[in-house]
Amino acid sequence: MLTSLADGLLCCLLGKSPNAVGPLDSAESRDGFTFLEVKPGRILRIRHGVPARPEPPEFPEFPSHERRGAVRCRRRITLYRNGQLLIENLGADSPKNPDPSEPETPEAPGIPAGISAGMAVKDGARPRRKRKPKKVVTVDCEKRITSCKGTHGDVVLFFIHGVGGSLDIWKEQLEFFSKLGYEVVAPDLAGHGCSSAPPVAAAYTFYALAEDMRAVFKRYAKRRNILIGHSYGVSFCTFLAHEYPEQVHKVIMINGGGPTALEPSLCSIFNLPPCVLHCLSPCLAWSFLKAGFARQGAKEKQLLREGNAFNVSSFVLRATMSGQYWPEGDELYHAELAVPVLLVHGMHDKFVPVEEDQRMAEV
Repeated sequence: MLTSLADGLLCCLLGKSPNAVGPLDSAESRDGFTFLEVKPGRILRIRHGVPARPEPPEFPEFPSHERRGAVRCRRRITLYRNGQLLIENLGADSPKNPDPSEPETPEAPGIPAGISAGMAVKDGARPRRKRKPKKVVTVDCEKRITSCKGTHGDVVLFFIHGVGGSLDIWKEQLEFFSKLGYEVVAPDLAGHGCSSAPPVAAAYTFYALAEDMRAVFKRYAKRRNILIGHSYGVSFCTFLAHEYPEQVHKVIMINGGGPTALEPSLCSIFNLPPCVLHCLSPCLAWSFLKAGFARQGAKEKQLLREGNAFNVSSFVLRATMSGQYWPEGDELYHAELAVPVLLVHGMHDKFVPVEEDQRMAEV
């Protein structure tokens, strides 16, 4: 702790950011890791595991009326000006492109279908006025799901960590699914783990990191891809699932929070100068241990010592937390997802309230 205080005071006096840049010694593959240059000078460390197995047979394409295992998703999503979100499952006989100017309002409780609200008014009560929506979106997609029993040659599992983590937090999962025959891909975010750390804060905005994940996805994606994200990594999984709905097969969100647009907090400890954060790093690590784990035993402390969690420079931590600005990622954006989603949440999580994941489940 004394060392951290001394380093922090020294950087404040000299006007330098502690540990602002952590360049790689080499961009060559080694020790089972691959280094992908997503942009000139921007290199990400990636754990890419390909189990030895025969190539799967090609599945013939069937006409639309003969497709087996076809799943069709038809929904109309209406966003009203008061913020209410109405999600309607459309049947086979529903119009594909309804007129947005005449949205259907939800039926009042106890009124049979086909009877207008005016006919059900009693004792001179005024009929409910139709609200004008702010935006109406219709989702209509069809996917054919094939069996992967016995072979997983066309499936890739992508694991994306959150702020302060690295691909090492997925060690157990990577080994587990590799033994089952799955191809696994886990990148280090910029400035995390062994990826390069650019010295400018603009390199850690949501859009910059999302483009990195897009490059990784396009490099390793196959026919069916499953995205697994934790914390901040859930937002990148949502982004990829929205951008590539035909390639993303399923999404697993672990403690990702509610479907709210990302916006950095104005009153946050991470807005302090990097040198001050460097001085407070022992306190931050202690508070992370108390809040991030249900219990604080030897195993949990060992995770922090090994650098698997909350082990980034103060500059990268401050830039990443301040760069969490993604206004498009609101409830309507999440409601448009047309892929199966599994939500995983810790009942003793002190970072993300369970109510946020419950709202995500509703959307």
